[in-house]
Amino acid sequence: MNYKHTTAGDQLRLVFNGDLIGENNGPELVELVNDSLTKGMKYCLIDISDVRYINSSGIGVLITLLTKFRNKGGELFLIKPSEHVQKLLIITKLQAIFNIVDTEQEALSKIK
Repeated sequence: MNYKHTTAGDQLRLVFNGDLIGENNGPELVELVNDSLTKGMKYCLIDISDVRYINSSGIGVLITLLTKFRNKGGELFLIKPSEHVQKLLIITKLQAIFNIVDTEQEALSKIK
């Protein structure tokens, strides 16, 4: 998986593409989030529209990131999961845990 990150105000924005297999990028992402939280970020917006596949380690990474933001009084949003990822979130009942939105603008409106 490849990812890009940017920050704006109190928001960390991530764009993932490829396969989210936690062993490969998990520790790096957790470190990025820890650094962002110490810099005052409260919200994480993750565009996963180009993620083809997620394994259990990848799900674990997403849950870890979500937990870190919520523990600091913030929130994490998953933006436009692909059909495959959406089905996986439903099967695992994680759609009830994550804030899933169709667009970045929808996430921003929930923050305000």
